[in-house]
Amino acid sequence: MRAWRGGTELVLGPPQQRAVLAVLLLRGGRAAGVGELVDGVWGRTPPSGAVPMLRTYASRLRKVLEPARPAGAPPRLVVSVGDGYALRTEGITSDLGVFEESLAQAERRRAAGDSRAAARLLGGALAAWQGPALGGVPGPFARAERTRLAERRLGTQEYRLRVELELGRHEAVLPELKALRDAQPLREAVCELLLVALYRCGRRAEALEIYARTRRTLVDELGIEPGPSLRAAHARLLTGEPDLSPPPVPAPAPVTSVTAASATSADVADADAGPADDREGAEPVRARGAVHPSQLPADLALFTGREAELGLVEALLPPADHPDKAVIGLINGMAGAGKTTLAVHWAHRAAHRFPDGSLYVNLRGYTQGGSVMHPSEALETFLVALGVAPQAVPEGLDAQAALYRSVLARRRVLIVLDNARDTEQIRPLLPGTPGCLVIVTSRSRLTGLVAGHGAHPLTLGPLTGDEARAMLARRLGPSRVAAEPRAADAIVELCARLPLALAIVAARAAHHPGFRLADIAAELRENHGSLDAFTGGDARTDVRAVFSWSYHALSQPAAELFRRLSLHPGPDIGTAAAAALAAEPARTVRARLGELTGASLLGEHAPGRYAFHDLLRAYAGELADAEDGAERRAAALLRLHDHYLHTTHNASATIGPLRETLPLPSSTTDSGPLRFTGRKQAMNWLRAERHVLRAVVEQAAAHGHEDHAWRTAVGLDLYFDRLGFWHDLMEINSAALRAARAVGDRTGEAHALRGLGFFHTRFAHSAEARRDLGRALELFRAEGDAFGEARTRRCLAYQANGEGRFAVSLDHYAHARELYRRKGSTSSEAIVLNEVGWTYILLGEHDKALEHCEKAVALHQEIGDPVGEAAAQDSVGYAHHQLGQYGAAVERFERAVTLYREIGDHYLEADTLRHAGDAHLAAGDRDTAVAAFRRALALLEETGHPEAPDLRETLRGLDDSGRNDGGTSGSGGA
Repeated sequence: MRAWRGGTELVLGPPQQRAVLAVLLLRGGRAAGVGELVDGVWGRTPPSGAVPMLRTYASRLRKVLEPARPAGAPPRLVVSVGDGYALRTEGITSDLGVFEESLAQAERRRAAGDSRAAARLLGGALAAWQGPALGGVPGPFARAERTRLAERRLGTQEYRLRVELELGRHEAVLPELKALRDAQPLREAVCELLLVALYRCGRRAEALEIYARTRRTLVDELGIEPGPSLRAAHARLLTGEPDLSPPPVPAPAPVTSVTAASATSADVADADAGPADDREGAEPVRARGAVHPSQLPADLALFTGREAELGLVEALLPPADHPDKAVIGLINGMAGAGKTTLAVHWAHRAAHRFPDGSLYVNLRGYTQGGSVMHPSEALETFLVALGVAPQAVPEGLDAQAALYRSVLARRRVLIVLDNARDTEQIRPLLPGTPGCLVIVTSRSRLTGLVAGHGAHPLTLGPLTGDEARAMLARRLGPSRVAAEPRAADAIVELCARLPLALAIVAARAAHHPGFRLADIAAELRENHGSLDAFTGGDARTDVRAVFSWSYHALSQPAAELFRRLSLHPGPDIGTAAAAALAAEPARTVRARLGELTGASLLGEHAPGRYAFHDLLRAYAGELADAEDGAERRAAALLRLHDHYLHTTHNASATIGPLRETLPLPSSTTDSGPLRFTGRKQAMNWLRAERHVLRAVVEQAAAHGHEDHAWRTAVGLDLYFDRLGFWHDLMEINSAALRAARAVGDRTGEAHALRGLGFFHTRFAHSAEARRDLGRALELFRAEGDAFGEARTRRCLAYQANGEGRFAVSLDHYAHARELYRRKGSTSSEAIVLNEVGWTYILLGEHDKALEHCEKAVALHQEIGDPVGEAAAQDSVGYAHHQLGQYGAAVERFERAVTLYREIGDHYLEADTLRHAGDAHLAAGDRDTAVAAFRRALALLEETGHPEAPDLRETLRGLDDSGRNDGGTSGSGGA
């Protein structure tokens, strides 16, 4: 990507700055918000200073594009709109705009009968391309636009070749068509044009061979036959039609990117091109790198029966072409009837009909303990699965639902909303446009969903007698059931023909192949009716009797663990937490968990991760209330919250060993908190427990463990912030704030407010951030908590940097540094020095930045803090880069890379290698830059990091530009 003013080429700055310009330019004058720009430039894992960096890039672009603008005069090109920016394009000419104008003129000429002029215009437009579009520009936006513009270029090339064939120039275009076919062997339109050219040149046999080769390629690689148009051309070849002509095709219409629309016809063409409305209905082209989620749980291999119900659900499938509405299917019925199993089984059968993926969520509508999933939580999960960066998910249910509908627009996605409570929970999760199929399961009839949204209801009752017997035979073997048919029938009726109850009975019978079915039926009769009917007031559905029978068959320790597990807030539990509830070693508890899963009273959905069916959770909770006294239950809950509190802080200390820590009260229980041998192990635990920890904090806040609630929240902020789990942290700190205020704990209130204020900053909620951080500062000062005050001042400084209030930021940093110095916290003081240096980088005062960052390096070296030193070395390198001192920059980047490698932080090692590559590139050393980028890519691919595709595209662009013009990146359309 390059730019000129008159005849002078402009220096557009580092790659990310050029990426910002690319987003603004391709928005065609429309505004781009901060979230959209951050997502477009950095993707899912932006750096912690992304927003300040973005504003710095915008400021520099203003200087580059308007160097003569007087001080204080408002910018005319890069203007502020809302929280983001827009590029006014009135005075800007882009090669993409010229390209689109040439295409529009060519089509008008062709429509007027002047195909020769059209061919000249199309040839000139294509000749202006210089390599790949946006070569060397990083970021998801640039990657998607490269794909879009490459397709636009290829479509235009095909269009020109069709026009040339219409003019009878088959001999002239034959070499180009053969080369294009070799480059695009799966593109049927190119093959068809080549067949026409060969036939007209008298080379019919060669044309037939080309068709046969193309068909083999399509069948072997894609498993499909050629399309109708290519088959028709082949048929005309076989019959020897005297005039084999290419079918008339209109000019390629401008396509719309999923990330940003290109300029409209009004921007690039004159009035003769027709009204803009003519093009609004064009089909969008999704980027080839679009995310296709596949979230369905595993299908049940032993699924049996329900053929009639499967047929009814099958009838809901929308037409294969363009359905006229989104379709909603509702499977309702009593607990244990197999609603989820049916929905998941059918979804697996139909998933191939939905090329854009499948989404699944358990809404926990009837889970004991009030942990019903809020629609906002489900939307965040879906949006991230659909490719939206976690940090780009907006706050507020309405905004999230609007983004969700936008992302789903013109996609065909299968969506399973399991275990819904009511219509209000479902409504925000419904698509707004045709193409998707939604399957909802619920114990309720959800009449509002049927009446208000046209859902097709299917009430699921018990299995038929034949289906229930077939289910037993499938699980126990047909010979065993056939040997005792009357006993099998009795079991079926005693289980009320409910799949859940039958599965539990079959599990025990399968584990005891010597038991007669008649004896099992007799045991069931003894327990039958011992508890009230479980659901719906229907005495036939007394599945508690089945639960009771299976429960009483457990060993006493496993039965006690079954009851204890009901105290956990969910959605699942690991072995260590189960051991804390049971007050037993993990080794012992693991065997008891195996006993519970073997009895089908508990599910193990991932290695070492266990979850209840909500019916069984409720049953276990009733047993705990009946058999365990309040004191025993309270003691188990205290052990659980002790376990999570201390394990969370152990993980945080492992990730940031020299970071200031929150003093914890000594544990009064044997909760068995985990300890970690390295950063990776700690991070893996926090990732696995993400949703559990949110539920644990909320449970602690609501049930008398207020101190645990806010202290656990403090231990989560470092890792959850780094991963972008900002919505989680808003909910966690809100619960922590309620807990602290409930017991008048001013220190806890201050920590919760600091957390809320900082994450309001992440969401650019300036007023709320200042309010909460200001109140936190008052409380910490009143309590004499120097560490709390210093950390809050750093949050206030970060917030001020994001708003360009750099003097305020430096003042807060000065106070924070002094507080750390008084407390003797050299590590924290060094971190502040590095943050001050970064503020000077944002100010453009790079000499001052170097001074402070070098001091940070020295302090970190003095105390032996390799993590802090690596970060500071990276900042020093960045400052040198901005000063044009590329050799010095590379030296510091390499030092940081070495430290990160020794620490074992592969992501930060890769990130710094990218910085080093940028410096090499700026110095004109393309080969060394490519080598650094390749080292970074290897690390990102090793960890499956989402930034790997972005870096891969950067390397591809550098390779292409190196082949085409010896290292000079061509704009090629942008």
